[in-house]
Amino acid sequence: MVEHSRSRYQYIDNFLNKPGPTTDPDFVPGAPTISNLEASKVLVIGAGGLGCEILKNLAMSGFRDIHVIDMDTIDVSNLNRQFLFRKDDVGKSKAEVAAASVTSRCKNVRITPFNGKIQDKDEEFYMQFKIIICGLDSIEARRWINATLVSMVDMENPESLKPLVDGGTEGFKGQARVILPTLTSCIECQLDMHAPRAAVPLCTLATIPRQPEHCIEWAKIIAWEEHRKDTALDTDDPEHITWLYDKSLNRAKEFNIPGVTYQLTQGVVKNIIPAIASTNAIIAAACCNEAFKIATSCNPYLTNYMMYTGDDSIYTYTFEHEQKPDCPVCGNLAKTITVNPRHTLQDFIESLGERPEAQLKKPTLRTESTSLYFQSPPSLEKQTRPNLSKQLSELVSDGEEIGVSDPAFTIDFKFKLIFQT
Repeated sequence: MVEHSRSRYQYIDNFLNKPGPTTDPDFVPGAPTISNLEASKVLVIGAGGLGCEILKNLAMSGFRDIHVIDMDTIDVSNLNRQFLFRKDDVGKSKAEVAAASVTSRCKNVRITPFNGKIQDKDEEFYMQFKIIICGLDSIEARRWINATLVSMVDMENPESLKPLVDGGTEGFKGQARVILPTLTSCIECQLDMHAPRAAVPLCTLATIPRQPEHCIEWAKIIAWEEHRKDTALDTDDPEHITWLYDKSLNRAKEFNIPGVTYQLTQGVVKNIIPAIASTNAIIAAACCNEAFKIATSCNPYLTNYMMYTGDDSIYTYTFEHEQKPDCPVCGNLAKTITVNPRHTLQDFIESLGERPEAQLKKPTLRTESTSLYFQSPPSLEKQTRPNLSKQLSELVSDGEEIGVSDPAFTIDFKFKLIFQT
């Protein structure tokens, strides 16, 4: 290594060239640790608001071999907070532009971009990395990578355990967490901390809307079906959004509801999570600090969850989220769910999408002895469809375990049904 190339990292070297009071007993100061940091292959999932900050921080923290994957292209609305992108980049791959932007400033860093879904990569792909950092805005994607990393762990091979550093933001709030698959609480253990957005009853949308969001949902679900059912709604098409905005605005005026704007319409229809650049910077910094500590052992890493809120002054709190023995991903026990035995199987399936501990959209269910309902293939769906109208008490017994799978995830879920008395 050329000595002057270290000048960019002189302050980081202060942590790596000498031990401190909290350094790991295995910490070796100096060149070995610096070389290990530079050789650490890191994967960043997501090149949006968080991902841009993470890529920049990693490059400026001494990591030399960085990979980034993102399936999206750059939109004009990204430019206010995803600082690696410019107006001329609109329509291009986020991963490719972000990689080129960072490497143009940090010549000694190699960033390899992948334009696509994380689900399209196999275990061999993820096995090559030392650390994986998530800057995602999707719970489903987080759950998928979490389950994949847990399934990769081989107790005979320590290298198969890939630390997962996860960050997330929403407005002035955010969180950073460190997950050691199978050893610590995983994302699935913590799922009930991220309850799904409450669904608005269709009757409210159709008859008595109370909020501007209700008017927009009405336009999307009811008005579109009535007037443009032969056209597939494209939430990236400005003409479609404008049409929904006009319908929403007229309905809001009818019920004297203020607040419907084009921006709000776009946010509701596309389920856009509000983002603030400064919050992204804070959470990305926390994530990269943890990755740096994991790669170098210069300080203890987070155990294991940090929450941040800045909407009412500034507040942070760190705590250890305990691993759950009935976690469907890293646990070995079935999760207990209390159900009404008079509810139908259809009712139960719908509840799996709403329950904070499940959040499953297209579940296939079976007991040890029989199939309850298959979403696909069509022949099995047709064969098991009559069970949807049957009461749970007709299909399962009190305390019986059922297996549930969902095409969005790589693992099967186990639930133990307890009947309400």
